[in-house]
Amino acid sequence: MLELIIVILLILWLLGYFGPARIPSIPRSGNLIHVLLIIALVLLIVRLL
Repeated sequence: MLELIIVILLILWLLGYFGPARIPSIPRSGNLIHVLLIIALVLLIVRLL
């Protein structure tokens, strides 16, 4: 389940980062998604240890 959340956050982060250059109507939300992605990755690492 956590891996699915990480994949979804990664896709949203990539859309927020590269999306506005290609499609101007996509808002830039890369910073917030990036923070959530880092938190999810830390939780995954803690779970694996």
